[in-house]
Amino acid sequence: MDGDTSQDMRYAPPQAHVEDVAAPEAGLVLAGRGERLRATLVDVVIALLAWWIASRLASFSPWAADGSWPALLLTALVGFVMFAAIHGHSLATRGQTLGKRVVGIRITRPDGSAASLGRLLGLRYGVGYLLTMVPVLGQAFALIDVLLIFRESRRCLHDLIADTIVVKA
Repeated sequence: MDGDTSQDMRYAPPQAHVEDVAAPEAGLVLAGRGERLRATLVDVVIALLAWWIASRLASFSPWAADGSWPALLLTALVGFVMFAAIHGHSLATRGQTLGKRVVGIRITRPDGSAASLGRLLGLRYGVGYLLTMVPVLGQAFALIDVLLIFRESRRCLHDLIADTIVVKA
């Protein structure tokens, strides 16, 4: 060899610095993992209460579904409509589900701007909701989704799909 190392540079890692969340000077502080978990638990309790009330008021009950695809799809559709009815106004005006509001965190775009209701319901919640209904793929999606919170950016897969972050309110 004649000492030329230019060929070795083909295998060097990229040197670019990339940030996927807003700069600290934007005033955004990422929500902690524990805060996000607490908000999710509050939202789950609210959803269970809503299902219980709905099953008392109507003849439809998610716990009585026969396991057929039409019954499962109907249950999923009713569940998503209930989610949108319960959290839609708060998501549209504050970027928060009721659980996030209780905990004091909110959803924004990485630059700190408000995320649209369509982005939140369609991309952040809707895509994951549909994917988790697919056998095996849904379970893999759900596992990868929650495990990604352990990265430095604390962005789950649904955050990446919707291009959102969760910050302290």
